[in-house]
Amino acid sequence: MSRTRVKICGITRIEDAMAAAQAGADAIGFVFDLKSPRHVAADQAHAMARQLPPFVTVVGLFVNAAPDMIESVLSRVPLDLLQFHGNETPQQCRRYHRPYVKAIHMQSGVDLTEKARLYADAEGLLLDTQVADVAGGSGQAFDWSLVPAGLAKPIILAGGLTPENVAAAIQKVHPFAVDVSSGVELAKGIKDAAKISAFIEAVRNA
Repeated sequence: MSRTRVKICGITRIEDAMAAAQAGADAIGFVFDLKSPRHVAADQAHAMARQLPPFVTVVGLFVNAAPDMIESVLSRVPLDLLQFHGNETPQQCRRYHRPYVKAIHMQSGVDLTEKARLYADAEGLLLDTQVADVAGGSGQAFDWSLVPAGLAKPIILAGGLTPENVAAAIQKVHPFAVDVSSGVELAKGIKDAAKISAFIEAVRNA
């Protein structure tokens, strides 16, 4: 089995970006949603992205953002992958001609097979916890048994993951990647380098 990839999301400080890269993260995420406590401006993200070492994927997270806002970010920040975390349609996701993943907010009754068909050109589906009025970073896990085996798209598992539970999550879901934000924080938007290292070590040992 191939190893499980790791994304550290909600990066707001260069020291956290570097800590994630040095610990072996495959990707880091910048949140471009003004409602999020982890929001960063394009200039901040640009300054952090240009200091990252090679082969660390830079992901931009958007929540029902206006096209001109996304285009503005794309013109200033070297994003490798777009993450759409709202109610974006497949047409809205693909209009930027960039690789993207689509977040699916998990609850009973969500048909992931249909979502995989609907977002057929997505690089993967990111499964997060459904929490009212919160797009992501809630710190709450969902029922991992809702994820069926054999989906046509790579799965990125998010929602309430921590260094303590990520191994169990991987053994249950067998995702392509895991995505963590609040589970490795000291405060919202402020990461803990020791927790990042512990999380990645737990993933490697799973």
